[in-house]
Amino acid sequence: MAIASNISKRRQSALEEGSADYLAKRAELVEIAGRQFKTHGFKATTLAEIGHKAGLDRATVYYYFGSKEELFRECLRVGVEANIAACEAIFDDEKLETRDKLRAVITQLMSAYDQYYPHMYVYIQEEMSRVTSEKSAWAQRIVAKTRTFERIVLSLISDLIRTGQMRDDIAVSVAANAVFGMLNWTHRWYQPGGTHSAAEVSNAFCEIFFSGMEKR
Repeated sequence: MAIASNISKRRQSALEEGSADYLAKRAELVEIAGRQFKTHGFKATTLAEIGHKAGLDRATVYYYFGSKEELFRECLRVGVEANIAACEAIFDDEKLETRDKLRAVITQLMSAYDQYYPHMYVYIQEEMSRVTSEKSAWAQRIVAKTRTFERIVLSLISDLIRTGQMRDDIAVSVAANAVFGMLNWTHRWYQPGGTHSAAEVSNAFCEIFFSGMEKR
């Protein structure tokens, strides 16, 4: 117990000091953990494996993160918070027309999947249900941010239908789920540097969605 407490104090002190080397190693561990979580899942991934790939023993990993759960949370925080903030900025931009906002939001999410690969996909692929059912303040904050994104998309589509810019014979919720489905399913096949860029994918998705929702 005393050893664990000492490591915790050292970790907190190092975080507060924020040296470049310490933060760089934390970032490396987050990157490695994200890849491991995506490949093997949260339960099957161990701190020992993550540490080994970072050139650290399991005990040393605790100097940077207190648990596998903490590493997982950091993986999510990095991508989810940045993406939601960007989407909220798009939604609040009064210079953009509603149609352009929706296109920009779709583009932003695909860009986030690319930029924060594989952290965003870890959430979608396996752990979303686990986070959603968790009652901690952290989990509820992540869920709230996810709901914010969903509300943004629903609101934009609803406005486009209401103003006659999109067909009204398809329910808003169905149309929104088409967007979520296209974007979220990319966790099964998209990789940065692959055959198609994030921009190509988002452009294709926008073409499919807007063409399909065009008023008849």
